[in-house]
Amino acid sequence: MNRRALLAALGSGTAAGLSGCSSVLNLSGGDPCDGESCDIGMTRTEFVPETYEVRVGETVVWKNTSEAVHTVTAYEELIPDDATYFATGGFENQADAYDAWGESRGGRLGTRETFEHTFDVPGTYEYVCIPHERAEMKGTIVVTE
Repeated sequence: MNRRALLAALGSGTAAGLSGCSSVLNLSGGDPCDGESCDIGMTRTEFVPETYEVRVGETVVWKNTSEAVHTVTAYEELIPDDATYFATGGFENQADAYDAWGESRGGRLGTRETFEHTFDVPGTYEYVCIPHERAEMKGTIVVTE
């Protein structure tokens, strides 16, 4: 079954009176990518869905579906050993991503911007939005064979 269709069906309780409102609200708890080209959306302080499963070789697309600025930054120690590091801004490691954010908000993903990464190594990948880390804006990608 198509994951986007399933997520859209599960979150179909969106109130009609909210049409046109910013997805920052995401009051339905549904899929912020509904009708948009992404796999993982971003509300004010959440990746939706928080956990996403793909197969080796598949590409995941994150889209900032909120009005806030976000990052997608892998926790370097929480990805498989042979995996390629990923972060918005193209940083090669977690320290560089955090430094760039602290210096100039480097790696920021603006409203409606996307970021994608192809997962070539099976395993579990943990990631975070740097500016919303204290709010627990974290996600997980599970890559299967």
